[in-house]
Amino acid sequence: MSAKSFIELGLSSDLLKAIDKLGFEQASPIQSQAIPLLLQGKDVVGQSQTGSGKTVAFAAPALEKVNVAERTTQVLILCPTRELAVQVAEEVHKLALFKRGLQALPVYGGQSYERQLHGLRQGAHVVIGTPGRVMDHMRRGTLRLNSVKMVILDEVDVMLNMGFRDDIELILQGTPAERQTVFFSATIPRPIRQLIDKYSREPENVRIEQKALTVPTVEQIYYEVDRRFKVELLTRLIDIHDLKLGIVFCNTRRMVDDLVEHLNAQGYSADRLHGEMTQTMRDRVMNRFRKSGLEFLIATDVAARGIDVEDIEVVFNYDLPYDGEDYVHRIGRTGRQGRKGLAISFASGREVFQIRNIERYTNTRIERGRPPTALEVEEARANIALDKIRATLRSGDYKRQDQLIERLLEEGFSSTDIASALLHHLQAGENASGQESARKDSSVAHDSPERGDRRRERFGDRPAPDRGARSPSRERGFERRREEPAKPVAASTPLPHAAPAPESEPQKQNAAASTEPPSADRTRDKNQPADQERSGNSKRRAPKEGQTRLFINLGAEMGIEETDVIDAILGSTGLPRQIVGEVDLRERHLFVKVASEHAHGIIAKLNRGQIKGRKAKVKVA
Repeated sequence: MSAKSFIELGLSSDLLKAIDKLGFEQASPIQSQAIPLLLQGKDVVGQSQTGSGKTVAFAAPALEKVNVAERTTQVLILCPTRELAVQVAEEVHKLALFKRGLQALPVYGGQSYERQLHGLRQGAHVVIGTPGRVMDHMRRGTLRLNSVKMVILDEVDVMLNMGFRDDIELILQGTPAERQTVFFSATIPRPIRQLIDKYSREPENVRIEQKALTVPTVEQIYYEVDRRFKVELLTRLIDIHDLKLGIVFCNTRRMVDDLVEHLNAQGYSADRLHGEMTQTMRDRVMNRFRKSGLEFLIATDVAARGIDVEDIEVVFNYDLPYDGEDYVHRIGRTGRQGRKGLAISFASGREVFQIRNIERYTNTRIERGRPPTALEVEEARANIALDKIRATLRSGDYKRQDQLIERLLEEGFSSTDIASALLHHLQAGENASGQESARKDSSVAHDSPERGDRRRERFGDRPAPDRGARSPSRERGFERRREEPAKPVAASTPLPHAAPAPESEPQKQNAAASTEPPSADRTRDKNQPADQERSGNSKRRAPKEGQTRLFINLGAEMGIEETDVIDAILGSTGLPRQIVGEVDLRERHLFVKVASEHAHGIIAKLNRGQIKGRKAKVKVA
């Protein structure tokens, strides 16, 4: 079926504003089919793969059913794991941004009961939980389902495989008979069909067909990487393979804008292309991209349709697409007219299952790659510089300077020292020419004379782009990526790699410095001395980048403790612990740092609630 915009689906203005803020430009197939049926009050059985956009498909109409004035649980969403429950809760909070007064709460095993009880006492309209913990609250009498209007079972096949069938049946029996029931599953085996027949009323079936398709000869590879370290991995891959012309696909406009800012700040020439831009702006960006005035085009699927540029070396799926068809359209931008192409995808957590779905759809094996280390990037840079010097030496296209070199040799300098000094000046000279070019090219978005310096400070100098030549790494078929894959990227080791050969002590120190987690430098406030950061004097420390400092009119004299503040924030919003930073507790008031993107919602919810039985007044400090 043809793609639809969210406006066509009948959603309210509050939901449309939230969806627009998230940057989604059009509904995915499952959303286009399921949302209108759910808004009509029908039971739905949705069959689609992971990553197809089904969370928005059921969450958006569920929020439309909620009456905020009633402080009762009206929507129950069951998920097989705590990780999925947290992800769904985050999506629900984002969609409910403009629906004032709506409370959504995740409940799952392994989390404090007190925090969940606090949220339930506040009157959570939407509860997202695992079957086991939902049953616990039902037995305790802390969760009442007599007012539930809609029950959503997400990934039913996984829940049944985990042995939750009895819990699911008891939960459904505890809800009103006239409720709306929604089943979402990748497959519909007989046990799930039995549940559907028993607990739903004339359900509508929504199935997203997966057609077999063979992708043209484009080399495909994916990297399993934590979403926090995607930018670092992207820049390492660009540098180690000396990529000069490519498209990076993101799923939302906001991610496009953020990534353009990151890449330009690190010295790469990048610009955006998404649906919120005027046609004139799009044409200007595309003209620069076609003329090689840009290295990388960061785009959404909608905006990138119709792009036909030759010599695109690589397509990055920074965010995995919602279905296999979009994947095929994306990677088809490279490898045209008989040329070899490269498609690189990033997968985070459960998105690895989405890679498997794409493989089935495309009938193609997508190789898993090992993220390159910082040392490997430096080695690749050196090889590129040496290849450039070798080519000049072999061609003989240079002016001999024997007399000058002989003078330096007579003064006692060794030939290696002379060559090293000349290379140093060569790089400094290209730095200066790169800055001059940046000054002249005023049309480059976010450009500045210092960009080349920032990039070279991090990765050293790179040769000027040559669209006609292929880099040595591409001629070798990217053998580095064929090495044995390592474990997926973890928070503590953002870009893991295979164990290196034994090194000397100085080499170990250099390696430790070069493989430091990419976020380490960013976590320290730029205006804060390192020694003060380590001293533990949090009261004088400015908020970290991406944090907002809030003032609350409660303090130690009222019996408030740090844990009370954290529990109140997490209990009322359902957000993960990481969004709350330092709590600076004073006698009659306190300050707390929270993630800036959630600050508005936290202020709104705390001002309507209480902390340890006391009315809170919260504002930005």
